[in-house]
Amino acid sequence: MSRASSSRQLSVERFTAFVDAVVAIAMTLLILPLMEAVSDASDEHLSTLEFLADHRGQLISFALSFALIAMFWMEHHRVYGQVRSVTAPLVVINVAWLFTIVWLPVATAMVGQMPFDSAQAAVYIGSLIATQLLTLTAKAYLLRHPQMHEWGEERMRSGIIGDTASTLLFGVALALAVTVPGIAYASLLLTALTWPVSLLIRRILRRDTPARTRG
Repeated sequence: MSRASSSRQLSVERFTAFVDAVVAIAMTLLILPLMEAVSDASDEHLSTLEFLADHRGQLISFALSFALIAMFWMEHHRVYGQVRSVTAPLVVINVAWLFTIVWLPVATAMVGQMPFDSAQAAVYIGSLIATQLLTLTAKAYLLRHPQMHEWGEERMRSGIIGDTASTLLFGVALALAVTVPGIAYASLLLTALTWPVSLLIRRILRRDTPARTRG
């Protein structure tokens, strides 16, 4: 392996190690409000069942955000496992992505400890939309720079379509959360439809391509 090749590989490894470390810290921060709540419950001599009942909102928001961050990280890990080199623009996109990840524990604390309102939903689900959009942006950048990765064009386009579907569903979930009384964050269950919506987008694009060719 040449020195230049070794340096490039080290750069990618350092980049992904940095991302992994920041994500791990963000996931750890999610639990801190619950640790404080346990301490307060101990001072108030609450039983375990009383604690679980009193803090069910915090527990649910913790589990939800932990799962979402894990999902975002696993997708990041999958994509960048095939990346050969990292450029300054890609680093900037990823730093912005990390900003949304690190912010999510704050939004999660709002969900778990404050009464629901439309502004809170906009902050929480809006954070998820931002994360997903930046994931899409990074893939679009990689699509335009095929020399940087080992993904084929078709597979990268497929990933972009999936991210587009997720972004649309997060947007619909936000609209429902702020307009439909009582639905709140249950609207995020819509993200389970990512795969069928992705298939629909692919079908629309395939139908549109021949029309453009004829035109």
